[in-house]
Amino acid sequence: MQTVKIRTSQNIDIDYEVAGLGERVLARIVDIGVFTGVFYIIYFIIIFFYISQIEQLQSGGGLPVFLIVLLIIYSILFIFYDLVAEIYFNGQSIGKYAIKIKVVNIDGARPTLGQYFLRWVFRLVDFGITFGIGALVSVAVSEKKQRIGDLIAGTTLIKTKPRTTLNELFLNSQDENYEPVFPSVNNLSDEDVTLIHEVISNFKSTRNSSLVYNMALRVKEHLAVEIPRGMNDFDFLQTVIKDYSYITSRTGT
Repeated sequence: MQTVKIRTSQNIDIDYEVAGLGERVLARIVDIGVFTGVFYIIYFIIIFFYISQIEQLQSGGGLPVFLIVLLIIYSILFIFYDLVAEIYFNGQSIGKYAIKIKVVNIDGARPTLGQYFLRWVFRLVDFGITFGIGALVSVAVSEKKQRIGDLIAGTTLIKTKPRTTLNELFLNSQDENYEPVFPSVNNLSDEDVTLIHEVISNFKSTRNSSLVYNMALRVKEHLAVEIPRGMNDFDFLQTVIKDYSYITSRTGT
């Protein structure tokens, strides 16, 4: 599994899985579906005006100016859609948002305007000159699942969907007799707990102990607690999640 390291707002480096060919294709299908829907709306508007003004058109009149302008605007949006969407929506188009993937710098940072521009320009190679074959082959064989435009720009796509939802975490704490070890976990937010679980998941796959240590240090400082004797950092983080799940589930009942 290929990953890209992203630094969170809490200064914790999390490895996010690189989006594969399937996610990229699905995202593109969604985007094409959106533009196809918009195209048919414009098409039916044109048909409506053609029928309503058929006599004028037969006598030599052309399409109304505003319909021509509408087609020009549609063409411009279709051409610049990916570039504008990725710049203003943090690396995501409608399709990418729906499939839970986004564009990032290969080192995990947010891409610059120049990088967004480069990967957009090379769409001409990926999907134009090579009819999409170049993009498919490049994503399939490159280490970070990059199309040609990504290789040139130094970007790739990552999966943004959390590996585990909070609802799934809460299901792990259903023991009515459970006694929370750290009651102050109610000072944490759902986002904090999700990040803690991401750290645990990353440790299980990478065995990066410094990741667990740094996360445990920040949680201890935030909750103003000390780890009991005999409990290591990994067990501490798991206990925090269990305590939070238990307290939150009881608060909501």
